Amino acid sequence: EPSNILTTTEFANRLVALKDHGVAVEVLEEADLENLGMRALMGVGQGSDSPSKVVVIQWNGGAENAQPFALIGKGVVFDTGGISLKPAGGMEDMTMDMGGAGVVAGTMLSLAKRKAAANVVALVGLVENMPSGNAQRPGDVVTSMKGDTIEVINTDAEGRLVLCDVMWYAQERFNPTGMIDLATLTGAIIIGLGHENAGVFSNDDALCDGLLAAAKTQGEGAWRMPLGEAYEKKLKSRIADVKNVGDRAAGSITAAAFLQRFVKDNTPWAHIDIAGVASTKTETPYAPVGASGWGVMTLNQLIRDMCEKD
Repeated sequence: EPSNILTTTEFANRLVALKDHGVAVEVLEEADLENLGMRALMGVGQGSDSPSKVVVIQWNGGAENAQPFALIGKGVVFDTGGISLKPAGGMEDMTMDMGGAGVVAGTMLSLAKRKAAANVVALVGLVENMPSGNAQRPGDVVTSMKGDTIEVINTDAEGRLVLCDVMWYAQERFNPTGMIDLATLTGAIIIGLGHENAGVFSNDDALCDGLLAAAKTQGEGAWRMPLGEAYEKKLKSRIADVKNVGDRAAGSITAAAFLQRFVKDNTPWAHIDIAGVASTKTETPYAPVGASGWGVMTLNQLIRDMCEKD
């Protein structure tokens, strides 16, 4: 929806309304995020009048006190690019930059409606990336919740700054059995895979294979992409622990490599870049032109396959 309607506050309110379906919902406000040290996420939203928020949604349909599976969604309600301003042509489409958060919310609604026998927690980072006198600048250095310092080379590579703090918080608080993040993260994935497949990156073959199998079952295109030390080296910073972007080469892979820094060694993880599939210019078998909802069916199937016991 237009971002003057679907603001960060309105999005959070709609997520709170999921309580009507039996999920628990908690909204972390800016004071909470500051206390938690989520300065990477907060840096993205500091140029906007819309307050940054993190919303935690829990469905507890499995065994009592069993560790949950975690879903993480990027919820940038509008992305101008910030000081690294995007071209005007097509910028109106950046209302879709909350697609990952939308998919995560839709998945939680699906799980609640069918009373899934699993414990699942979803966390979404809601921000707006705007240029202003208070906006984050290229060259700024921010400290993530993990404690890593990040040199912000390009303020339009903001989604990874949101996700890294939310992912770390999810692991610290919930110690999940696995974690999947979804984000309209890079234009580079569209160059590589077009609008037919989402790009999947993972540190765990079993989780990745399960995810790809679920996507195939549901007819949602997904393709595994590589990770590796060579890509991580492209993010080396002279003045901080890491840069938020590398050069133009392998842009979607270096974005995933950035996120992998914020995945604990014992956490099975997959990152899904849905930039090419979240909103399309043509009809799909399931949706008209526009928002596709790619991933709701896949994640619902994955939870059924991997987390629920017969």
